[in-house]
Amino acid sequence: MDFQIGLVIAGIVVGFIVGMTGVGGGSLMTPILLYFGIPPTKAVGTDLLYAAFTKMGGVYVHNKKKNINWTITGWLSLGSVPAALLTLWILDIYKTDVTAINKVIKYSLGWALLFTSVAIVFKTKLLVLSQKHAGDKFHKESVTQNVLTVGIGVLLGATVTLTSIGAGALGTVTLFFLYPLLPTPRLVGTEIAHAVPLTLVAGIGHASMGNLDLALLAQLLMGSLPGIYLGSILSGKVPDLLLRNAIAIMLFFVGYKLVFAS
Repeated sequence: MDFQIGLVIAGIVVGFIVGMTGVGGGSLMTPILLYFGIPPTKAVGTDLLYAAFTKMGGVYVHNKKKNINWTITGWLSLGSVPAALLTLWILDIYKTDVTAINKVIKYSLGWALLFTSVAIVFKTKLLVLSQKHAGDKFHKESVTQNVLTVGIGVLLGATVTLTSIGAGALGTVTLFFLYPLLPTPRLVGTEIAHAVPLTLVAGIGHASMGNLDLALLAQLLMGSLPGIYLGSILSGKVPDLLLRNAIAIMLFFVGYKLVFAS
C-alpha cells in the first residue's frame, strides 16, 4: 500500500497511550485500521505481528526487572498457542468466503472491545476483590490454578487470533482472580511475555493466509516505537484514571457500533 502519514501518526498515538497506561495496543489499533478502510482480516493479521514486535521490547525490560513469572507464562502458552493454531485452521478452511469471515471478525471484535472497556473501568475494583479472597482454598490448590490458567490461555488464544485484541486488558484482569497476591508489575510483565509467542504464532498464521500488509506494518512500527518510548517517559505525568476511563468509553462506543450498528 502507499505511504500514509495518517497511519504513522496512528502508530505514534497508540504507542504513546500504551507507553503511558499499559492498555493493549490491539484494542486501539485494530479499530483505527478499520477506519482507514483496511479489510478486517488484513487488519487483524497485520496488527498481530505489530503487537508481537512492539511487545518484544516490553519483555526485555520486564525480564531485566524480574517482572516475569515464566511458569505462569508457560501454562498460559500451553493453552493459547494450540487454541491459536486451531482457530487459524478453522479460518483457513473457510477462507474462500472472505465476506463471511470479515463479518465474523468485525462482530467478534465488537464484543471483545465491549468486554475490554468494562475490564479497563473495573480493573482496580476487580483487583481488590481478588485480593480479598486470596486466602480461599481455591487459590491454594496449585493443580486447579494450573488447569484454569491453561483454560484462560485457550480463551485468549482464540480471541486474540480472531480479533487481535484481548491479550492485554482481558488477560491481565482474568489473571487477577487466579493470582491475586502476585504483584501487579509481575502480573503485567507475565502477560506481556505470554502475548509475544501468542501474537507471533497467530500473526505468522494470518500472514501465511495472505492477511498481512508489510508496508502497513512498517508504517505502524515507524510511529509506535518512538511513541512507546515517549509514553514511557511521561508515564505518571498525566492522571492514569482519566486516560483509562477515556479509552474505555471510546472502546465501548466502537465495540457497540461494530456489534449493533454494522
